[in-house]
Amino acid sequence: MKRKTLILSTLAITLTLFLVGGWFVSQQSSPSIVPMANTDVADLPAAVVQNVDKVEDVLVRAYSPIMGPKDAPVTIVEFFDPACEACRAFYPILKQIMAEFPNDVRVVVRYTPFHGEASELAISILEVARLQNLFIPVKEALLDNQEVWASHGAPDTSKIMAIAAGAGLDLEKTATQIKSPSIVGVLNQDRADVKTVGIKQTPTFFVNGEPLVQFGAKELLAQVRIEVEKARKVSE
Repeated sequence: MKRKTLILSTLAITLTLFLVGGWFVSQQSSPSIVPMANTDVADLPAAVVQNVDKVEDVLVRAYSPIMGPKDAPVTIVEFFDPACEACRAFYPILKQIMAEFPNDVRVVVRYTPFHGEASELAISILEVARLQNLFIPVKEALLDNQEVWASHGAPDTSKIMAIAAGAGLDLEKTATQIKSPSIVGVLNQDRADVKTVGIKQTPTFFVNGEPLVQFGAKELLAQVRIEVEKARKVSE
């Protein structure tokens, strides 16, 4: 128990130094959160609407975490913040969609740290979890326990790591992996892509490169179903 506590304390310091020295190389401030309920396409950020032709080029990166079949014909891209309450609420909906279309739909996750330090710490842990083939269980653990660690303005680093460890994360490996230049590169590229696409709120979804016509769970499911039917007709 003492050893685990020591590792957690050491990792807390390491994570803080990592974020200050790596991710914060970007001097851009994070956009404020805007509720997305009842948002339609006319209310989306101008960059999302005006840049649709080039948006597809930055929506999916080769390194982006994928849930579902990698070759699925329908791609949902979620701009995701692990500290975002709406993202937590939508996760069961995404799982429902993937369960309904297990061979047709994949979800690509793009990191969007709009809640400051809490988001940044959790995203760093998610990337380490991916290196350890634990992305989904750690993501689910962080979302299930979001109220414990994601106090906006006062995140608890040790709790983030303790929750991840409870989902199977190897803390000793994490101490080394968290310093990986590849993780810094992933986080900085996602931050740049968020700016390029013009994302202002989380979650923001694209289905096969198109933003939702209107934001909502039913709307997301309806747009996915349309794309699945198109894909199935093409394959017939």
